[in-house]
Amino acid sequence: MAKIKVYNNDTNRMETYYRGEAEAMPYVTNRTLTVREFRGSSKSPTLWTEKRCMQAWNSQRYSFGGPIPVGFAFKRPWEGGHGTFSQHYAGLAFDAGQTLTPARRQQLYTSALNSNVWSYVEPIKLTPTWVHFDKRRGTPACSTGGYPIIREGSRGSYVLIAQDDLNTLGYKTGGLDGVFGAQTLNAVKSYQRKVGLAVDGIIGCNTWRSLQENVLGTGRTSTTID
Repeated sequence: MAKIKVYNNDTNRMETYYRGEAEAMPYVTNRTLTVREFRGSSKSPTLWTEKRCMQAWNSQRYSFGGPIPVGFAFKRPWEGGHGTFSQHYAGLAFDAGQTLTPARRQQLYTSALNSNVWSYVEPIKLTPTWVHFDKRRGTPACSTGGYPIIREGSRGSYVLIAQDDLNTLGYKTGGLDGVFGAQTLNAVKSYQRKVGLAVDGIIGCNTWRSLQENVLGTGRTSTTID
């Protein structure tokens, strides 16, 4: 049984669901994406995503008109496996089509590109054996891309990444709830003070980069929470 945190973009609220591995992800229609498929190789008991990402999946599945095999979707930062600012850590990305024929995979790429439901579709020349599409949101904090600035009052998948990073590194946020509250603010300031960053309680480019570089692929620690 997985615990699934979903940020509802329409209500600005975090929602929690409990689903079996063979059950559909929240907001997914006709069981076209199961918890097991979304999980991929992640061993985490807790997964997260956002409602609009699941709705984008529904549209993509409908426009493609057939099953879409998913090789990689969710990962927690301490599990690693992707780049520093991967949208997989936000639960907003899919690497799909690995078992399709080249022709059918090209059709999936074209369908994703023309669907207008994804924020980003990776050029197929960069992913010759899979198709990457994601539902990232916000203006990147770094000029080179990545995650948006988050601060007290923010909610969603990016807050979950930050809370996961902080707790894993020993800075307690009081939970893993996707809500940037007072305890998360204090944890951010404590971390910034410790590593020599400006202590403003805002997770911008430098703080994001520091957190992610320090936690990626380290594995679960004694202070990691679910």
